[in-house]
Amino acid sequence: MKTAASVKQMEAGTALKTGSIWKEYKRHRSLFLLLLPGLLWYVIFHYGPLYGIQLAFKEYKIFNGIMGSPWVGLMHFERMFSISDSFFQIMKNTLIISFYHIVFGFPAPIILALIFNELRWNLFKKITQSISYLPHFLSWVVLAGLLTTFLSPNTGVINYIIELLGFDPVFFLGDPGYFRFTLVMSGIWKEVGWGTIIYLAALAGIDPHLYEAAVVDGASRWKQIWHITIPSIMPVIAILFILRIGNLMDAGFDQVLNLYNPAVYGVADILDTYVYRVGINQMQYSFTTAVGLFKNVVGFIMILTANYCVKKAGEEGLF
Repeated sequence: MKTAASVKQMEAGTALKTGSIWKEYKRHRSLFLLLLPGLLWYVIFHYGPLYGIQLAFKEYKIFNGIMGSPWVGLMHFERMFSISDSFFQIMKNTLIISFYHIVFGFPAPIILALIFNELRWNLFKKITQSISYLPHFLSWVVLAGLLTTFLSPNTGVINYIIELLGFDPVFFLGDPGYFRFTLVMSGIWKEVGWGTIIYLAALAGIDPHLYEAAVVDGASRWKQIWHITIPSIMPVIAILFILRIGNLMDAGFDQVLNLYNPAVYGVADILDTYVYRVGINQMQYSFTTAVGLFKNVVGFIMILTANYCVKKAGEEGLF
C-alpha cells in the first residue's frame, strides 16, 4: 500500500513535471506561435465539422436546422444496406480502384526515388525531378481536359500512335474495360514525382559509411540497394503505408469526378462521387452523412489494423 508520504512525493513530482513542461512551452513560445495557424486549420476544418455527424442519426429539415431536426436512429444506415445492388456495386468500385492505387501507385514513388538516388549527373537529376513534380501542381480540372484531348479516340495523340502501330483506336475514358487502367495510370503520373520527396529525404539521411563498407566487401550496386538502401527507408515506407491503408475508402474524388461519365458509371462510381451526387444534387444530407460516417469508421479500423500488422512485422507504427 502507498503511504501518505509516497503519495505526496508522487504529487510533487507530477507538479514539478507539469511546471517544467509549461516552462518549456514558455521558452519556445515563438515556435508554438508558428505552429498555431496549422492547429487552427485542423480545429476549424477537421474537428469543427464533427458537429455535423449527428445528421447521420436525424432526418434533416433545412428550416429546422441541425438541432431542431428529429432523431431517426439508425434508419439511414438500414437504408444504406437495403439498397444492396447499387450500394455494394459502389463499394466494390471504391475498393477495386483504391486497391489498384495501392498496388501500382504506392511503390511508384519508392522506385522513382531509388532511381533518382542512383543518378550521378546532378543537372539531369534536377531537371527530371522538376519535371516529375510539375503535374502535382495542376488541378484535376486542368488535367482532365488534357487527358480528354490526348486520349480522344478521334483526334488524340495517343490513339494516333496506336493507329500508326496498326491497332484500332481505344476510347480510354468511355470504355469500362479501360477506364480503371486510365484512372490509375493518370493518378500515378500526377503524384509520383511529389511522392518521392519524403523518400529522397529519407535516402539523404543514410550513413554513407555503410555504402563504403559494402564496396569494400565487394557488394554490387543492386546488393547495396537491397541490403542497405531499402532497409534504411523501411520505417518511412511503413508509416506511409499505414496512412495509405487508412485512405482505402478514398479512391480519388477529384480525379473520378472530372474523368468519369455515364458510360462508365458501372465501374467508376465510388462512395465520394455517390455522396456528392445524392447529397448535394438531390439534397439528401442525412443519408449521405451516414454513408460518409460509415466510410470514415472503416478507414479508422483499417488504420488500426495496418498499424498492428506493421508492428507485428517488426517496424515502428504510428502509435
